[in-house]
Amino acid sequence: MAVQIGDMLPNGQFQIMGVEGPESVDVTEFFSGKRVLMFAVPGAFTPTCSASHLPGYVVHYDAFKEKGIDEVVCLSVNDVFVMHAWGEANNAEHLVMAADGLAEFTHSLGLELDISAAKMGIRSLRYAMLVDHGIVQKLWLDEPGEYKVSSAEYVLTQL
Repeated sequence: MAVQIGDMLPNGQFQIMGVEGPESVDVTEFFSGKRVLMFAVPGAFTPTCSASHLPGYVVHYDAFKEKGIDEVVCLSVNDVFVMHAWGEANNAEHLVMAADGLAEFTHSLGLELDISAAKMGIRSLRYAMLVDHGIVQKLWLDEPGEYKVSSAEYVLTQL
């Protein structure tokens, strides 16, 4: 069952690129005491994700901060090296580029997408989520193959 509004985020980890290399981040600790906007994409360097989804959050980062967002997280089922390179290629230095390489956190959220038929394996559904102190406050979930309600532009109108 997918995570719902009002649910506490499940325990888990994701990875980010630290100064000295990959670092594991505990989900409970990271989201504690913060208002976080997390968006997820099916894959780094893929067409819609690279042309629209990530760039929207980069462009509107300051507007999200003005709305009281402490952190903006981009999550994908990719390895930490790919997420880091994708962030650098898109000037996303202010965003947390979170790698869920084995889709473990994505599975725990119940927001996985099986696109094995396209030779891409298990990935994440496209969504955006407002999390306040670890509790899901809002969830904007796009249907598979769509890019609408999880866009930075749409989410900004909903905050």
